[in-house]
Amino acid sequence: MATPQTPYEAVLHAARDVTRLDSALDAEMLGAALLGSVYAVAETDRDIAVREFVTGFLAATSRRRSAAATTIRAVFAALVPDAEGAGRVRPGAQAPAWSGQLGRVHLTGTWAYGDVYGDQTSYLATFAYDDEEGGPEHALVALVDHNIGITKDVFVGGPAQRIVEQARQICTEDELTWFRTEDPARMHAEVSRHLAVTDDLSELPAKGSLATDRALVGARLAVLPGPAAAPGIVVTEPLSGDQRSVLLRGFLNSPEAARFGLDAVDGPELASLHFCLGLLLDHADSFADADPTRWSPMVAELFLLDWVHRRAVLDMDDAAMLPRVLRAWAAYAARQRGLPEAAARLTDEAIEEMVPEFARLYSTGERRSPATAAVAQLMADGVDPDDPAALDAWIEANRHRLSDDNA
Repeated sequence: MATPQTPYEAVLHAARDVTRLDSALDAEMLGAALLGSVYAVAETDRDIAVREFVTGFLAATSRRRSAAATTIRAVFAALVPDAEGAGRVRPGAQAPAWSGQLGRVHLTGTWAYGDVYGDQTSYLATFAYDDEEGGPEHALVALVDHNIGITKDVFVGGPAQRIVEQARQICTEDELTWFRTEDPARMHAEVSRHLAVTDDLSELPAKGSLATDRALVGARLAVLPGPAAAPGIVVTEPLSGDQRSVLLRGFLNSPEAARFGLDAVDGPELASLHFCLGLLLDHADSFADADPTRWSPMVAELFLLDWVHRRAVLDMDDAAMLPRVLRAWAAYAARQRGLPEAAARLTDEAIEEMVPEFARLYSTGERRSPATAAVAQLMADGVDPDDPAALDAWIEANRHRLSDDNA
């Protein structure tokens, strides 16, 4: 057979055996996998790229009458119903018996599960076809990573009840996880909100079935009640100045602050203490859902071994103070959130293990951003950042070096 001349011809060739599949579910999974290649190569607005591809494919193949062509057209129309021309697509006379069931599913259950720290939440929904010839009951699983702020992976497959029971069993056996029945509108809202960020990434997460299952996930999410109906969906905003003050006073009067000797800090160390506390709150504000009490081993690592080096200039007193402040704050936050004692202990142990690497990164400055490195050098040279004349003189004297650093 001749090499296909267009992407549309390539898709038709790849779908040449679609009519031999056993069910509408198999056909929808094949169609999603084919559209996954479009999703994966798009550099931005990936969902729009898929919709535009399906629009072009339906237009380019409108005169094709083979059973495979009319069937894959119907599959794409079911997966991407908002593509132009999708509403006019009908399965051909030679289409398989299951073609009438494409996209015709109803929700049979929704759940959510995740870790007690709030690093990740997995949303799980099960679906059944209106007629059993459409295929077996199947599950959609979407993993939302709250540290990155994206839907990190998605999966559609079965058997549905086995997937539900496996998730339930794993969480039952691990005190650091939870499992609950979920409101379907909330699932729709949370997965869609984070999936919109994923769709616009320049580079997708390397592993998983995100690309191959994305189109089918979108079709299944559309079956759920709309996000506007979701109860209690509140994107946490950064704290105001007054709210920060109240939170910090509560912490400084806490047993956790006393355990790490922070209630008695005075003199020169006091400025470092408040500077370090400000960094903790600033880091929390950097997340899409700002929550200063959400700390885990992973969040602590992001802060202590990456963010603080790129965003702040620490003197020696600050560097000596910061791990101690973080350990106390993480313990305080764990109590405020009602986390199991084991969860708080693991975070504290993780922070303690990070201290040598934190000290090394502080001493080498290897993770400083160019701007942070410049400020660090300015302070090392004894220049007062609040003195405009001294600052201008320093910039002029170091203009050549600064240009080389930013090249």
